[in-house]
Amino acid sequence: MLEDLDARIAAVLAADGRCSYTDLAEKVGLSVSAVHQRVRRLEKRGVIRGYTAQIDSEQIGLPLTAFVSLTPIDPAAPDDYPHRLAQMPEIEACHSVAGVESYIVKVRVQSPAALEALLARIRGTAGMTTRTTVVLSTPFEGRPVAPPLDPDAPGPAE
Repeated sequence: MLEDLDARIAAVLAADGRCSYTDLAEKVGLSVSAVHQRVRRLEKRGVIRGYTAQIDSEQIGLPLTAFVSLTPIDPAAPDDYPHRLAQMPEIEACHSVAGVESYIVKVRVQSPAALEALLARIRGTAGMTTRTTVVLSTPFEGRPVAPPLDPDAPGPAE
């Protein structure tokens, strides 16, 4: 669990990773140097893992998104599936899950034919059966993940 100030810093950076130290300091009520030290400490601890650009997949030629549930063909086989799947750039995310399936992956591809080819590669390379859900539209995604804030903690200095 994070201290409240660190949680507030993380929440601001989750919403705007390009926020300057000056603006961040103003939003959380600390000096610029204190905010800089705290951000560096959060990075060192691995709380802040990086800063990225959000790319519109349709504009770069990947309009089809799907979720693929994966089940091992041989449940006794070694569980090295994430390592095998990591070699496929179409896979944006891989989640180990509880339930019938072992993993659910999020993929982005150019077309239904590209999805079909990817599914064949997954089945062949990873030795898994697939169940696919194609995304029709995405009302929202990529929401910033922010730590819960203590409702009783004082707000920024006025």
